[in-house]
Amino acid sequence: MIENEDFYFLYVTCRNKEEARSIGKALVSSKLVACANIIDKMESIYIWNDELIEDSEVILIAKSIKTKYNEVELTIKALHSYSNPCIICMQIVEGSNKFLDWIKNSIKS
Repeated sequence: MIENEDFYFLYVTCRNKEEARSIGKALVSSKLVACANIIDKMESIYIWNDELIEDSEVILIAKSIKTKYNEVELTIKALHSYSNPCIICMQIVEGSNKFLDWIKNSIKS
């Protein structure tokens, strides 16, 4: 059995599809994440600088291992257009052992 606490699911919001694609490609090609998914056309409502904002954003989802989080975060911040990007790391509690094994084997050690 694979120790699932080593795996995580990363949720990042991006300004547009091109930014999400650029960040996703950088993370996958540097073997910091095994996979990046892009979900286009999300509507966001939030407060920024005391102003109510309604905007369109793109979701970037990535799968990786927890020990790579710091390097993943630094890479995202270096490529992201937001001064304070949404970067959330969530533990994968359960998953297909074969898929989790693929994640681990896809990432540089």
